[in-house]
Order: sequence, then C-alpha cells, then structure tokens
Amino acid sequence: MAKQPRPVHQLTSAQFDRMFPVGDEDACKAYLVARRWPNGVACPRCGNAAVYDLPSRKWHWQCERCATDGYRFSVTVGTIFENTNKPLRDWYKLVHLMMTSKKGISARQMGRYMGFGSVKTAWLMAHKIRTALIEPETKLGGIVEVDETFIGGKKKNQHWDKRVPGRGHTGKIPVAGAVSRKGNVVARVVRDVRTETLVKFVREMVSNKVSLLCTDDAAAYRDLKAEYPHGSVDHKRRQYVVGAVHTNTIEGFWSIFKRGIVGTFHKVSAKYLPLYVAEFQFRYNNRHNDDIFGAAIEGC
Repeated sequence: MAKQPRPVHQLTSAQFDRMFPVGDEDACKAYLVARRWPNGVACPRCGNAAVYDLPSRKWHWQCERCATDGYRFSVTVGTIFENTNKPLRDWYKLVHLMMTSKKGISARQMGRYMGFGSVKTAWLMAHKIRTALIEPETKLGGIVEVDETFIGGKKKNQHWDKRVPGRGHTGKIPVAGAVSRKGNVVARVVRDVRTETLVKFVREMVSNKVSLLCTDDAAAYRDLKAEYPHGSVDHKRRQYVVGAVHTNTIEGFWSIFKRGIVGTFHKVSAKYLPLYVAEFQFRYNNRHNDDIFGAAIEGC
C-alpha cells in the first residue's frame, strides 16, 4: 500500500523542490502512485488489485485478469502524462504554478519560466491540465446565488471586421454561474441568456431543496419563483442587499475570473473558454483545501 503524501497547504517553491528534486523522476512517480492508488496499485482497466510488479521495468505492473496474455501498464497510463516526452517534474511544476496563481498564469509566462523553446508547448500542457481539472457536476444547496456574466472585449476596441451587429453584449460569450455561500461554485459557458437557457442551468446545478435562491431582477429568473424559495435584488434601482438576498458572492467570483481573463490571458477564444472556466472553478472550490496541489495531481 502506497503511503499517502502529507498534505501541504499552498506548496511553496522551496517545498516543491524538496519534494521533487531536479532529475528525480522516481520521486514524482512515487507521488503519483500514492495519489492514484492510496489503497495499493490496481489495474486501471478492470480494477483488479492482484497485480504484480515487473522486475525488468520499474513503475510497471501486470494484471492477469483482464487479458489472456496479461495486461501491462505503467504509472502514467490513463493520465494526461501518458506518452509525454516531458519529465513528470515539468508537469508538476506547471500544476504548481497554476494552483498558486489566483488569477492564472499565461502560457507565455509559463514557457519563459520553464525554459521551453516554444510557447505552444506550455499552452498545450496547460490545456491538458485544465481538462483534468474539470469537476463532476453536483447540485448546490443552502443559500445559492445565481448570476451570469459576459466575456469579450468592448465593441469599440474590436477590429471593424470582427464586430457583430447589435447592442450591449452582442458578440460576447455568456457564462452562467451558481455559488453556495461559503461553499462551491459551478460555472458553465452557455449558449445565450434567454429564460429557457438560464432556467435549465439552475435546475441542473441547484437542488430544489435550497433554503434560498438569490438572483438579480432579470426577467429570465422570474419563472423560478414557483420551484424555489426565490429572492431578488434590483441593481438598476441600486438595490444590492435585501436581508439575506444578494449576489455579492457570485459577483466576487466573476471579478476574479474576469481579472484573470483580461489581465493574465488577455484574449480567450470561445472554443477554449470552458477550460479556463474549469481552472478558475477548481481553484475557487479548493481555496480551503490544505492540499490543492495533490488534489490537482489526483485529477490528472
């Protein structure tokens, strides 16, 4: 049975170097084994725990149950590190940088820091990590706030041939979010902010047993009053807090997210925006986790 690594809150650079010395890939692989299989190595195909080490190949095992001639697998099989030509330590360092940067870190900055010859290398690795950070959907309870935001530059700053006709948020990408107070956030890129879209999002992400659902006074949320204990504030009338009803928590998350998009990444395409949403959501939901780095590696 692999010994579970000791949780380290907000791993510092010095602690990282002690845990994973330069050139010591065995330390990285031992850490991955302990994270993947805390109860002992098991076959990634069939879950069989009766596997045995391959003496000729370190960090490789064989399972006799799911293949007639035996299934051989390594410590990285089924992870984002499988078939990589980069050392595990480089991957771990990128994860560490992403988990300790509240507003994210750009691929260009990661590439310079790591000494990669190409920005695209850091960009591809970071996207694989973001994909691994996507969390399973769970319904929120307690007091839940719901709001939406839009990602995209101002129309006056866009090149003439990139502008989409229309007013307001036309041409921007809508993102819906829900947060449980003092709890987790769930954010998703949505098609639009029409009533049916936002109501569907709320039904999928919020338990109907919540004690209170807080939104702004947008017409799209008014149909929820029959299903949830619903309260709203009217920002147009400068109404921000009415008793326990407010959307300050979700707006705080939007503030961190948008500052990261504008200040760190500068430009994010619609195709990859869900991955950046997943990164910020993971960091927010693990803000009190004493071992956020370990949780990220476990997801990889």
